[in-house]
Amino acid sequence: MSTPPSWHQQSVTEVSAQLNSPEQGLSAAEADARLLQYGPNQLTAAAPLPGWRRFLQQFHNLLIYVLLGSAAITALLGHWVDTLVIVAVVLVNALVGFLQEGKAERALDAIRHMLAPQAVVLREGKRQTVPGSELVPGDRVWLEAGERVPADLRLYRCHGLQLQEALLTGESLPVEKQTEAVAEQAALGDRSCMAYSGTLVSSGQGLGIVVATASQTELGRISGLLDQVNTLTTPLLEQMAQFAKWLTLMILLLAGLLLAFGHLVLAYPFAELFMIVVGLSVAAIPEGLPAVLTITLAVGVQGMARRNAIVRRLPAIETLGSVSVICTDKTGTLTRNEMMVVSLALQQGELQLSGAGYAPTGSVSLDGQLLALEQLSAYWPLGRVAALCNDAALHDQDGNWSVEGDPMEGALLCLAAKLGLQVEQERRQCPRRDLIPFDSRHRLMATLNHDHQGQAAILLKGAPEQVLACCSQQWQQQDNAALDRDYWQQQVERLAAQGQRVLALATKAVDAEQGSLQFDDLQGMTLLGLVGMQDPPRAEAISAIHECRQAGIRVKMITGDHGITAKAIGAQLGLSCSERVLTGAELDQLDDASLALQVQEVDIFARTSPEHKLRLVMALQAQGLTVAMTGDGVNDAPALKRADAGIAMGGKGSEAAKEAAELVLVDDNFASIVAAVREGRTVYDNLKKVISWTLPTNAGEAITIVVALLLGLTLPITPVQILWVNLITAVTLGIALAFEPVEPNTMRRPPRPRHQPLLSGELVWHILLVSLLFLAGVFGIYRYALAQGYSLELARTLALNTLVVMEIFHLFFIRNLYGSSLNWQAVKATPMVWAMVLSVTLAQFAITYLPPLQQVFATTAVPLADGVLVVAIGVALFAIVELEKQLRLLLKKMRD
Repeated sequence: MSTPPSWHQQSVTEVSAQLNSPEQGLSAAEADARLLQYGPNQLTAAAPLPGWRRFLQQFHNLLIYVLLGSAAITALLGHWVDTLVIVAVVLVNALVGFLQEGKAERALDAIRHMLAPQAVVLREGKRQTVPGSELVPGDRVWLEAGERVPADLRLYRCHGLQLQEALLTGESLPVEKQTEAVAEQAALGDRSCMAYSGTLVSSGQGLGIVVATASQTELGRISGLLDQVNTLTTPLLEQMAQFAKWLTLMILLLAGLLLAFGHLVLAYPFAELFMIVVGLSVAAIPEGLPAVLTITLAVGVQGMARRNAIVRRLPAIETLGSVSVICTDKTGTLTRNEMMVVSLALQQGELQLSGAGYAPTGSVSLDGQLLALEQLSAYWPLGRVAALCNDAALHDQDGNWSVEGDPMEGALLCLAAKLGLQVEQERRQCPRRDLIPFDSRHRLMATLNHDHQGQAAILLKGAPEQVLACCSQQWQQQDNAALDRDYWQQQVERLAAQGQRVLALATKAVDAEQGSLQFDDLQGMTLLGLVGMQDPPRAEAISAIHECRQAGIRVKMITGDHGITAKAIGAQLGLSCSERVLTGAELDQLDDASLALQVQEVDIFARTSPEHKLRLVMALQAQGLTVAMTGDGVNDAPALKRADAGIAMGGKGSEAAKEAAELVLVDDNFASIVAAVREGRTVYDNLKKVISWTLPTNAGEAITIVVALLLGLTLPITPVQILWVNLITAVTLGIALAFEPVEPNTMRRPPRPRHQPLLSGELVWHILLVSLLFLAGVFGIYRYALAQGYSLELARTLALNTLVVMEIFHLFFIRNLYGSSLNWQAVKATPMVWAMVLSVTLAQFAITYLPPLQQVFATTAVPLADGVLVVAIGVALFAIVELEKQLRLLLKKMRD
């Protein structure tokens, strides 16, 4: 993408000349010609893949090929029920993937809808309304309060113009605009002479020259970034792909060797041998695993929803559980995106105020001492200026307070209420007679108010340097004193260093006959004090960050706000490296190697652009870290899409951010992310339990056939009986593990490495151990039965039931991966575990004792004493693997 011209560093005259934009506006003919040259002012959509191709792509997976092969084999064997089950699993997985795809296209659609549908332009000296899509470079556009900016504009006339640019910069407050050029290196949020497409006009009026339309705008550049970002696959999907390759190779290799050895060495008839090998393949393939994994993730979706996190892509759940870094926006995520007065600097000390957002309630303290209600009346002069020199209004809707008007004025109304004043009553008792409205040139607002007792006063608020220039005295509760300018300048710098927006309040009594207000009347004012405002951090975000630290997760704040503000908020939030701040301009000077070092040492990044956020996420991922990105603005969308787990704010977040993310937080609460991480870790634990239960049982079944074949023995379990075990236990008992609760100390473990293999050394050893125990149990009872003179059918029935009982006891063992399984909680289990165990037990009784099923599966009734022996073998399996686990955990603890 080519670098756009630096319109913000050029004067209005230069821009007009370069774009050939006359003062009276373009002619209709010239506008039409430019529309043909530049194209419509709308973001074009790439042609989407046809639905049938997207659906077929879901089958392009090696494990799916193995499953389809398994279905074909079972069909050849005539086991149509098992065939239908496998085909159903494949189709369900394909359908889920098909429905969840296309989030990038939806994100682009969401951005396209942000372009203004109409625009007011100056053409041929006349003001007229045209469709926003017909704007062209060189057009002159009017901006009014409440409108969305229709294209990128170089402003040349401003009257109190303020724009809400949070969707591009992340800055919570409206930005004052002016017409003078700024430095070429100015960050996006500091380009005060520019108005960017998609931003909102919060107050004032303006005129600007269109310098960019459609894809050439800042909004279009973000759309282009989204189009270029490649979505990463999740750790689980990567591991499952590797596992599928490994499993396919092993099964095909083993099947080929057994066919050759059995036919050439043992002289088995090829047809009979082929059917045995097919049975082995079906036994070795965990055909129920994809279904159980999908169900486990689906259960996680419900758990996330209970914690106010909506999952848009199933695999994102387990990704969130492996997150080692959370990159988060500041405004609206860590903070409330609501201005609040937090301090009042007075001549006699400092007041601290508490509260939540725009709710007009909270405590007031003086130098740390809480003030009683009767003590607050001493500070009413400040409260009256805050309430009366104000055009905003507060609204309460079911306990949710919002501001109508400027956010800073809303915060001043809260200040007046917290000081004990009734705002509406004050406005009735002291109505306004005249006004000097806020203007970006003068940066102050003044009102003339008369009360019903015949007294009048001028009330003034504004930028400290402007208000101090109007003042000659400072307020004291006894008598006013001469203004100490050095003291107040120090207070301004102190509050600003804490990341607070500072306003000054002043007043002056005037004659009751005065009915108008002029700038000359603003001299000789009395300074009341300084107001420090802040978009306060969420209280729950502070504790959530602390919990993240305990879980080994780093939190990095990436914001478009100023460095001083970001540093102050970072310190309040308790970010581990809150002393250092890296700005977007500094990031531009770093190469990838230097950035890789800095990104580990710095937790706060300020004045960043969408490219910076994307680059930071990629720098962290390059170090093997699993990165979650949270955000709410359009500027966050590319990084949200690139991150391993993109998390958008559901309340105040833009649609583009929601569509680019994998998860959406309903309550915009950073604390919900921690709850979601806990849920994600639980889901991964349960997935690991499913795999740790499935693979050893399948390997145990397969090795039984292999050993019998190699030793030239009669199979202790027939192929149809193995298919029955796979059908009845693989899904039912596996599903029970999907509902396992959170294990203790889940959030005390460090994040697992992104590239940690699915088959760890411990799991491989567990597969080997359990497979040998299954082999010993099945062959042991089979040889025992034959030694007792039992029929072949009874011996195989005992072996079949022993296999199922061992799988049940293995289930109870695998429920506790990190602790003991010998406790009441483990025995008590969950209702789902007992429901599945009961279902399997009843099914086993049915094929063992019901004559019709006995004929199908070649089984016979088992005597009671032998049934007890079968259960005893299951208990022995449980005891051995539990003892091995405790010894392993003890050795690990001693090493640590």
